[in-house]
Amino acid sequence: MHMSYGMFGRLAGVVACMAMLVSASGCMPDASAPANRPTSGDETDMPLGGASRTGSSGEFGTVTAGTDTYRGFVLDNVLHSPDDGDIHFNLYVPDSYDGSRPVALFLTLPGYQGLYFQGVGENLYTEDFGFEAQRYDDRMIIAAPQLSDWGETSSRQAIALTEYLLNAYTIDASRVFAEGYSGGGETMSRVMGMRPDLFSAYLHCSSQWDGDIATLAESETPVYLVVGQDDEYYGSEPSETAYDRIRDQYKDRGLSERRINELVTLDVKDAAYFANQGITNQHGGGGTLFSHDPDIMGWLFNR
Repeated sequence: MHMSYGMFGRLAGVVACMAMLVSASGCMPDASAPANRPTSGDETDMPLGGASRTGSSGEFGTVTAGTDTYRGFVLDNVLHSPDDGDIHFNLYVPDSYDGSRPVALFLTLPGYQGLYFQGVGENLYTEDFGFEAQRYDDRMIIAAPQLSDWGETSSRQAIALTEYLLNAYTIDASRVFAEGYSGGGETMSRVMGMRPDLFSAYLHCSSQWDGDIATLAESETPVYLVVGQDDEYYGSEPSETAYDRIRDQYKDRGLSERRINELVTLDVKDAAYFANQGITNQHGGGGTLFSHDPDIMGWLFNR
């Protein structure tokens, strides 16, 4: 992470998130949310498929399935990866899934408030990407990992989890999508700099790009970068810089302007975008508004 976005910035981000309780931007959970959260002992009858085989072996590791549920997600499944340790993730598998035909897969990585040490399910309580995605494909499997940081370890764990899910379920390899918000965007950008070949398209929200752009360009995986013009945490400059660097990579490779425009999109939202929807904080508000924006989410899934 660059020094300008280091730990001092993290503390500022936490303060900004706390402020969202007042502005109702969605960065922190709504005060009414705890009443709707699962309690210990809520058993699940969700068709977990491969994830339900607690103790099953394989090159990608074994999984201990969670028992509590929240809005269709089975909470706190744990992939015991032979190389990357325990990986905690929440998983939605539609009732219609039976493994007889390939389905899409969506991986959504949260901001700081949704990491595992913040509490099981906090990513789902505070962000809507995993729920809104179901509007675009009701047969899609959705994984919402809760990793431990926004660096190398979590990036490798996100890759390990994706590889496990691709092996455990009947997945359409041409419809494997990812999204990262804030710190989750930093993590996913690293993933896109290591294994972009795993994904069909990536949505990068209110974040900065930390991954290797040359590796991304080799795969020609489409990327959409969206951020508030005056994002209180990152500002728009990191996204604009990443956009320019990605475009330069494609130009150097001789791609046409039309093809480059298909592969990378920059969407900087002005103050009116937020104000017109009652949001005063662009960083926290982005975590709410972007997941409900059909142009943004449609770019990811309608392909």
